[in-house]
Amino acid sequence: MTDFQFKEWYGVDDLLEVMKILRSPEGCPWDKVQTHESIRMDFIEETYEACDAIDKGDTDLLREELGDVLLQVVFHCRIEEEQGHFGFYDAVNELTHKLIERHPHVFGEVKADTVGEALSSWNNVKQQMHGQKTYTDTLKGVSTAFPALMRAAKVGKRAARAGMDFPDAASALVSLESEIAEVKSADEEHLAEELGDMLFSAVNVVRKYGYDPELLLTRSTEKFIDRFEKTENMIGCEGKSMDSLDIDTLDLYWEKAKKL
Repeated sequence: MTDFQFKEWYGVDDLLEVMKILRSPEGCPWDKVQTHESIRMDFIEETYEACDAIDKGDTDLLREELGDVLLQVVFHCRIEEEQGHFGFYDAVNELTHKLIERHPHVFGEVKADTVGEALSSWNNVKQQMHGQKTYTDTLKGVSTAFPALMRAAKVGKRAARAGMDFPDAASALVSLESEIAEVKSADEEHLAEELGDMLFSAVNVVRKYGYDPELLLTRSTEKFIDRFEKTENMIGCEGKSMDSLDIDTLDLYWEKAKKL
């Protein structure tokens, strides 16, 4: 048994020590065999669960989920430390330097009195730090690991910095209508490509209206689930099953559910 000191209140150093023990030869059989790749999806899932806690406005849940996100950070740092590359405090040090360097309007002589000026300053420094010399470099810098909807919105937003953007939402809508027309006329060979173009255009429309497409689609999905549940409940109350009804009948119940 480890001589780890049990406490009522643990700090960051205690967390790092626990992770070290879990990864040790005498530690947990599961923890000590994990790699960056094997827990990659865990990192993504924990981040989404933290976002879910924010959406729910649940402070207690958020505290727990942020702890789970921190666990992933500590886990990956420990794996790197075992390989002699870097540790948790190296990541902290680099982050602190980055925050200072990317806020010259706070820690330097650059002037930024508005949110827009602050964001412009941040982006300029970020572009220099990443060695991005062209606008294309900034587009390629959008992580391919992002959900496709989020990545499309970020690419569109960065393209707008170069002036490659619709003048307004109405113009973006016209482009979307054009893409829909192309989908309708596409042959089987080009259908998938045209469908992708249509989705990308839809993201641009949402962006030009000033909304986050990822957030709006999430809300619409939740709305669909809610109406689906109401529809199923109505049908169930009549002793029927959804899969026993044709689509026209289901649509009638669906319209009733929308009014509830």
